[in-house]
Amino acid sequence: MAKQLTIAISGSTGFVGKNLRQFLADQNIPVISLSRKQHMHFKSEKNIIFSDLDDIPKMKCDALIHLIGIGAQTKDADYELINVKQIQKIIRLCKRSHIKKIVYISGLGVSDTTTFGYFISKLKAEQLIIKSGLDYTILRSSYIIGTDDSLSKNLSKQIKQGTIRIPGSGLYRLQPIAIHDVCKVILNCVMNKKLSCQIVDLVGPRTISFESYVKKFIKGKKVKIKKIPLEEAYFTALNNPKKIPYGIDDLNIMIGDFTSSHKKLEKLSGIKLGFPVL
Repeated sequence: MAKQLTIAISGSTGFVGKNLRQFLADQNIPVISLSRKQHMHFKSEKNIIFSDLDDIPKMKCDALIHLIGIGAQTKDADYELINVKQIQKIIRLCKRSHIKKIVYISGLGVSDTTTFGYFISKLKAEQLIIKSGLDYTILRSSYIIGTDDSLSKNLSKQIKQGTIRIPGSGLYRLQPIAIHDVCKVILNCVMNKKLSCQIVDLVGPRTISFESYVKKFIKGKKVKIKKIPLEEAYFTALNNPKKIPYGIDDLNIMIGDFTSSHKKLEKLSGIKLGFPVL
């Protein structure tokens, strides 16, 4: 490496952020961690606490990895506020700090024809980045799997309760990608000019049905698997969400059967992707 990189990460205390910080620390790459609260940090890491991204002072770094986002709405945090407005502030931060590169985690299934609110917010964020004039790599991500990822935590909680519920047939597919591969890809996005101004699907090399994934995840444990009709799953998610482990938007993404080819990602990054270890 001819020049020492410094990388900023927003959303640094989330699942991907924590794993990325560890990965970069192992590579001895300095990190500027942007977070709303103080947290344990690595030797080569600087922590900037903020209440509003617009209040962050100028930073000296080569790239910013934007990981702030939500996958479910509340009355205090909707998609427009978090997934769109925050990217506007991140772009302003990059411009006043002269940060030339932004890496953004979007969603697999985002397209110009989507009618799904979550995907619309991600599409709006993508368009803001593309029009910003910054160098960018947009990664449209499938399920990212590793210790403490949201899907694994969901299934583990159901295992403890003795029954895993599968909405509908369970034949809809996912294309999980390992968190370690994601960290390698993100660093590659910063260093590799082939990934400059690109939108790439961040997917693993293998598609698997949700039912098969659940069976693989439980690893022979004595856990009941119960299929529930989709109509019942949606009705419960709308009217009694505490009684079902999947929210409305979780169900929309799951049954959307969003898959893609991993070959473009492997070709551009030069990284051989593997199936996540469950």
